[in-house]
Amino acid sequence: MLDPADDLVLLFTALSAAADAEVQRRVEAAGFTGLRRSHGYLFQHLIPGPARISDLAAKLGLTPQGVSKTVTELAKLGYVRRSVGEGDQRARMVQLTERATGAIEAARTARADLRASYQDILGAAAADAVAEGLRRLATETGALAELTARRLRPIHGS
Repeated sequence: MLDPADDLVLLFTALSAAADAEVQRRVEAAGFTGLRRSHGYLFQHLIPGPARISDLAAKLGLTPQGVSKTVTELAKLGYVRRSVGEGDQRARMVQLTERATGAIEAARTARADLRASYQDILGAAAADAVAEGLRRLATETGALAELTARRLRPIHGS
């Protein structure tokens, strides 16, 4: 059996979980409470502007009912607001609030700080080498294309 310290997939999993937890801790410390990792996936699709629940569901690989439930939760927390679509009274639109924009900025700042911390731990040359290796892996596996096209989907329960 492979030692977990030598298993690249387990190391990615552990580092991803640790980074996500630290970003969430820092976002909460900045005053943005009640958010879960999965909310970030929804936020990413709302950054360009309001979207229909049905479109969000399709992009996230979820049911419209599931997205509606999440939107209701986020609206109660003050991160999104719902409205009726222009020209179609049946269309339910969702958009980010200023509070959500602040949470997004807090998460971006937390990731930048964490990235700098990782670079300090590794040193500049090693950090560049790790980043290059990860870019190659992400490119070859299609993960980078999924990330940049905002097609990453939430893991249920996160």
